[in-house]
Amino acid sequence: MKRKLSLLLCAALTLSLLAGCGPKNADNSSASGSDSTSQSTSQNTEDRTQVNLMVLSGPTGVGAAKLLSDNEAGTTLNDYNAEVVTDNSQIQTALTSGEVDIAAIATNVAANLSAQTDGSIQMLAVNTLGVLYILDKNVGVTSLADLSGKTIYATGKGANPEYILNYLLTENGVDPANDVTIEWLTAEEVSAKMVSSDSAICMLPVPAATALMAKDSAVKQAISLSDAWDELGNGSLAMGCVVARTEFIEENPQAVADFLTEYEASIDYMKDEANVDAASELVAQYKITPSAAIAAAAIPQCNLTFASGQEMKDLVEGYFSVLFQANPASIGGGMPYDSFYYGVA
Repeated sequence: MKRKLSLLLCAALTLSLLAGCGPKNADNSSASGSDSTSQSTSQNTEDRTQVNLMVLSGPTGVGAAKLLSDNEAGTTLNDYNAEVVTDNSQIQTALTSGEVDIAAIATNVAANLSAQTDGSIQMLAVNTLGVLYILDKNVGVTSLADLSGKTIYATGKGANPEYILNYLLTENGVDPANDVTIEWLTAEEVSAKMVSSDSAICMLPVPAATALMAKDSAVKQAISLSDAWDELGNGSLAMGCVVARTEFIEENPQAVADFLTEYEASIDYMKDEANVDAASELVAQYKITPSAAIAAAAIPQCNLTFASGQEMKDLVEGYFSVLFQANPASIGGGMPYDSFYYGVA
């Protein structure tokens, strides 16, 4: 399958920036009875592989919150220099420059980046399924067909949200180029437009959608785009993933394997209903959502998942094939090679 170079930037959820870092080495002590413990702790810290990790605020970053917490406690197998950012473009720049080793990013942005950099990026796992919603404020929208003739405030131009919305509109008889007006804004700008309007429609992912509905009680959830996608029989949306630089993977295979083990455990913890209170506090602590209350409402709608290896490839290829048919440029001009998927022979 041929590839064409294409770089598409994604405007993701707009929240604050947080930097997290790994634990410090324990101090060497000459006190009797403390030398061996102190030296052991220091040695263990030194033996851990340093991994520069970057995740997106919003649903793509939610699954990493427990991993970030464990890292600060010094209990992770790797020593993560972690940072939470608000835009896919920040991650693209950091991956391209080699400043970041592993990152959470939108799936189609990962495909585009891999195409642009000649395969220097590989997908490690899918971490997030569908998280997009059409929200309505006093308009009365109940179906995608109802959007014809309307203005939609939306976030995510150049990434999954844009292509998903355009595809679903088309499949429901609405021409996205002529039948609707789509204003592409940041999540904060979308929320401000909705709050200041007497009637309006928007598309947002959770937890931005959750935060908006909490702020303005007149804003209601009208359409789950995941449900609309499922109705077409295209399989599940695979919107978020974690990727790594190919060079880092080749030089640090054990660190990558350890990351996947720890990351899967983190996702399992975050989506477990029994941990909702603690998980919500962690998400707020790392500024992945604005507050624990919003996180508690949003996490069940984040569709957290963990799929690696062949399962990851099968899940993503089904989704990519739909995007490719709708707009080849949405995934970099062509379906990714098998080498794009880490762990697939």
